[in-house]
Amino acid sequence: MSGMKTFVMPDRRSFLKTAGAAITASLAAPYIARAQEKILYVNTWGGPWETAAKTHLIDPFTAETGIQVKTVSPVSFAKLAQQVKTGTYEFDVTTLGGGELIRANQAGIIEDLTAPYEGGLFENGVASHAFATVLAWRTDKFREAPKTWADFWNVEKFPGGRSLQRYASRVVPIALLADGVAVKDLYPLDVDRAFKSLDKIKAHVRVWWTAGAQSTQILRDGEVDMIGIWHGRYFEAEKAGAPVAMTWDQGEIERAYWVVAKDTPNLENARMFVEFATSAKPLAGFSKAADYGPLNPASNEFVSADEAKRMPTSPQNYPHTFEQDMANFGIDPAELAERFEEWVAS
Repeated sequence: MSGMKTFVMPDRRSFLKTAGAAITASLAAPYIARAQEKILYVNTWGGPWETAAKTHLIDPFTAETGIQVKTVSPVSFAKLAQQVKTGTYEFDVTTLGGGELIRANQAGIIEDLTAPYEGGLFENGVASHAFATVLAWRTDKFREAPKTWADFWNVEKFPGGRSLQRYASRVVPIALLADGVAVKDLYPLDVDRAFKSLDKIKAHVRVWWTAGAQSTQILRDGEVDMIGIWHGRYFEAEKAGAPVAMTWDQGEIERAYWVVAKDTPNLENARMFVEFATSAKPLAGFSKAADYGPLNPASNEFVSADEAKRMPTSPQNYPHTFEQDMANFGIDPAELAERFEEWVAS
């Protein structure tokens, strides 16, 4: 039996027809439109994320379809926008969080998609997996464990260097929780209040991390004492033997979505890959390998209760977390991102 949180009703329709044949010779990226290639370029986060994707999504997709997949990393919204504008593509498929997904769809830089399972489509992104930004810390620094984002902001009780992701739509809700806003009252976001809260912690944020591997490294190496970090990257530091701990309390769950770059020359291959990558068994394998929570409910059949323990969507973890509410965000994500970048740089 599954140990997972059910988000939407399952849909068991078949996901893919066998396709593809021989593979053309390898070609260097970036590439100009070559519409007839049996090849696909997938943008990944690199590291353990890519390892899990290659094992459970990419290699099985190639075996099923005969379509060769090459990976390009790291994930970059700016590159997605640039390649659509120039027509010079480095990748055909990528993943986006909810905030960037809305921006991409509004900007017209991603293709129209259909839902491969019931309830799986949002803003032309297909929901893949859930991850969480959690509060983690060095156990060799603090005798008493911090429990909430208010503790993260409490530099008198918990002195030391902090780190947060340089990503507005994830940091702003956390800043409001730190300022005492209840989860039920979080959305729509009170942006002015959030920035006042951020002003209080800014001087203590030593690193605004921008890549997952960077967040693991600075926690593992003790460059910072407390951090807002993706739960999967936290487990990397823990596995490496670092003296670290984390809490699921007030963990911020976000959904990751597969999208297809607008006007990609490999459109049909890209659509097939998205459908395959969000189908039940491949997605379950990927999620288990990377400690994510699969968002296709049919995947739950392939996830045991024990395997779900490290996933934010498990029955024991999910009640301690909250989900981003992009449909009731309260501000255009692009406008928020611009204001946040100006604030960080000021």
